[in-house]
Amino acid sequence: MRNRPYDFLAPLQRDKRGGAVQSIQDVIREAIVRLDLAPGVFIDKKALCEQLGASRFPVSEALGRLADEGFVEILPQHGTRVTRIDLADCGEAMFIRRALESDCLRQIAPRIDPGLIDALKGNMKDQQAAMARDDRIRFHECDITLHDMLLAGLGYERVKTAVFAARAKLDRLRLFMCTPERQASTFAEHRKIVDALVEHDARAAGRAMEHHLDMVMAELTDFAAAHPDAFETGDKATAAA
Repeated sequence: MRNRPYDFLAPLQRDKRGGAVQSIQDVIREAIVRLDLAPGVFIDKKALCEQLGASRFPVSEALGRLADEGFVEILPQHGTRVTRIDLADCGEAMFIRRALESDCLRQIAPRIDPGLIDALKGNMKDQQAAMARDDRIRFHECDITLHDMLLAGLGYERVKTAVFAARAKLDRLRLFMCTPERQASTFAEHRKIVDALVEHDARAAGRAMEHHLDMVMAELTDFAAAHPDAFETGDKATAAA
C-alpha cells in the first residue's frame, strides 16, 4: 500500500457552502494552523489532490487564496511552501489585540451581564479540565472561546473583525507555545481577568488583559529565538525581535 503523506487531512465536506475550493482552502488552512503542515515545508500538490479526492484546479485555486491570506507562498519554478511565521507581523497583531481587547474589558466591566459571568466561569472549568487531560487542542479552543465571549459582550462587530484578523496571524504560534507551563500561566492570567470582571473593576480588568497579552508576546519572542527554522528571518522580523 502506498504511503500517503497527507493522511492527517480531513475529508472534504462536499455539501459545504462555497463549493470545493472553499472546502479545500479550509482543510489546508486548518492543517497549517494545527501545525500538521509545518512552517517552511513544501506542499506536494499531486499527493494533496489524491488525498482530498480533488482535481488539480480547485486545489490550485485554494492554494492561491491561502497565499493571499499569508499561509502559503507560491515560488515560481519551485512550488508552494507553507510560510514561515513572521515575528514582526505577530508583534503588530498583538499590538492591535492589546489595544482593543484591554479597552473592551474596561468598557464591559461596569455593566457586565450575569449570564456572561456564568459563561466565563464555565469556560474556566473547561480550561482546567483540558489541562488535567493534557489536551492542548481543547485548551486552545477554550482560550479562543473566552476571548470571543468578551468581544461579544462589547457588541461592536468591527472591533471583533479587527481582533479576529489580528489573531489569525498568531494561531500557529499559540499551538506551538501551548505547553503545560504556558497553559498554567494562561489559566492564571485568565483567572485574574475573570475575577476583575466579577468585581466590575474596569481598571483591573483592562490591566489584567494587557498583562496577559504582554506575557504571551514575551514568550513568543523567546520561542522564536529557540526555534529559528519556523520563523521568517528577513530584516522585518529581525527588527521586531
